[in-house]
Amino acid sequence: MEIKHISHFNDIPNENLPGFLPEGEAVLLYTLTNRNGYSMKVTNYGATVTSLKVPLENGKITDVVLGFDNLESYIDSFNLESAPYLGATVGRFAGRINNGTFLLNEAVIQLNQNNKNHSLHGGNIGFSQKIWKVKSITEGKNPSITLAYLSPDKDENYPGALAILLTYTLTEENEFKVEYKATTSADTIVNLTHHSYFNLDGHEGDICNQELFLNSTKTLETTEDNVPTGRFLHLAHFPFDFTIPKKCPLKIDNTFVLDKKTDLSASLYSKKNKLKMFVYTDQPGIHVYVGGNCFNRIKGKDNVNYHALSGICFETQNFPDAPNHEHFPSTILKKGAVYHHKTIYKFQLL
Repeated sequence: MEIKHISHFNDIPNENLPGFLPEGEAVLLYTLTNRNGYSMKVTNYGATVTSLKVPLENGKITDVVLGFDNLESYIDSFNLESAPYLGATVGRFAGRINNGTFLLNEAVIQLNQNNKNHSLHGGNIGFSQKIWKVKSITEGKNPSITLAYLSPDKDENYPGALAILLTYTLTEENEFKVEYKATTSADTIVNLTHHSYFNLDGHEGDICNQELFLNSTKTLETTEDNVPTGRFLHLAHFPFDFTIPKKCPLKIDNTFVLDKKTDLSASLYSKKNKLKMFVYTDQPGIHVYVGGNCFNRIKGKDNVNYHALSGICFETQNFPDAPNHEHFPSTILKKGAVYHHKTIYKFQLL
């Protein structure tokens, strides 16, 4: 069992991710490895998963998530025309909030607007660009790392100080588990998600020939700005009906309503590597997005050029713009209550 704590540039040759932000905060990198040869790297910058390596039957090892080799690239990626959020933790609210406003306890809350007139993925500087504190590292059968972040009251204009605990676990059953818990000092809204781009053929390829399954018969209708209208669209006989597995679409940026009659939320299959990933979550929705484009401005790991078909995200979450639609599941977290969110990405060779 291996867990590495990398504290500065010289601890590991050719590892450029650890470093310091301009404000002097240290950025660290950690490695979790299970007994089956799976290994995952996590940095406290954005509580980001930078690598997830999976052993294949032929003795090869493939990295199934997109990422960067150095800290500077992660920072610079948020200045791209469409920030990819590679492997990051998204919050305080995943997805868009229409016009950056919502009503809470009869008060109108105006958030910072960072996506046209809307608030996206937490605002100008969301949780994806924050330094998280490593609270604990657990060795043994199911190695894990727990990170914490305290979002202060009025952070991006959200009410209440929000205390988050995030645990990543790499199990002996080859599961990558993501679990969030959060409490608040005042009533607020919360919608957290994980933003890894998966590619079971390897991060240097594309997802065009991988098969996608979604346990959903409905998607959210959206405006031209991809903000939910409040209506649900039934998917039967439409291109985005993935209740029967088929090839990944070349373009998708949609929230699907999950059918909770069964535990399985989604799956992805690579015929090339005979590798399948199953997605399980306790959330009501899953936002599926194909992308990872770095516009030839920033190189991915191993000097790879990430493009519009480099990976696919399974953003398990509540619905975008939920505070503005009474019939959507509530995203309000009351003072004294606990937010809980659990998602599992399970890998299996077929």
